[in-house]
Amino acid sequence: MSEQQLKDQYIQVRNIKTRYWALGDGKSTVILIHGFGGYMENWENNIAALAQGRRVYALDLPGCGHSDKPQARFSIPYFTQFVKDFMIVQDVDKAALIGLSMGGAIVLQFALQYPHQVEKMVLADSAGLGKDVWINFRIGSLPILGELFGRPSRQGSAQFFKQLFYNQDLITDHMIEEGYEMSSLPGAQRCMLNTLRTSCNIWGVKGNVIRPILDHLEEIDVPTLVIWGAQDRLLSVAHAYVAAKRVPNARLHIFDPCGHMPNIERAQEFNALVIDFLSNE
Repeated sequence: MSEQQLKDQYIQVRNIKTRYWALGDGKSTVILIHGFGGYMENWENNIAALAQGRRVYALDLPGCGHSDKPQARFSIPYFTQFVKDFMIVQDVDKAALIGLSMGGAIVLQFALQYPHQVEKMVLADSAGLGKDVWINFRIGSLPILGELFGRPSRQGSAQFFKQLFYNQDLITDHMIEEGYEMSSLPGAQRCMLNTLRTSCNIWGVKGNVIRPILDHLEEIDVPTLVIWGAQDRLLSVAHAYVAAKRVPNARLHIFDPCGHMPNIERAQEFNALVIDFLSNE
């Protein structure tokens, strides 16, 4: 993909300078929402394919990537409202929302709060469906230990990517360097720890984070595609079956073998699956 086709753009959402990509044209709109510690480059393997006949946005959430890093409590409701405000600024009334990991929890919360603005939703290894979470996230929520283990380093970036993928051959030097650079930006570590500690403690995802979602899954009538990697080390594939069973209009696809990021690890199949879902009534 050439730089001319896909370039960084910035827009003010509330008082937050927000980095985003926009690609494609069409009647329907798709918004890609990354996960915890992520950034819009996580969608590099997907955005062009999804933008055939559609307008697709990918963005850096507040505190992430190259978007501003304000002093705020980075909760799921906070990010949900931010996506809503992003849509207002972009003059998007209704969209299909695709969320990866924490982005999935944001999509679920959005569908509950603003159901008439969600055309369809895709949950890829989504948070918000259970308490169990990677042990390092639980340890990172603790004082001092979070600051110690969350200190940016290339070695730390490499170790994190090893947890994300089943196929370790997919981990490139560029990927590691990019992760290290993003985590080294001014304010990035503060925002990551804020986000982690708002949602997690040593026992896992906090009840006040997942209960507003779990207690209302049956109320979501938006067409939903649940995608998961069978070997996800961060969020167990068991969470996928919770969504598939309790969201009324949901279908499930498990990639096996695959880790936490099927949009990268199984990109071609992921894109085909999502395009088919978005294209069919």
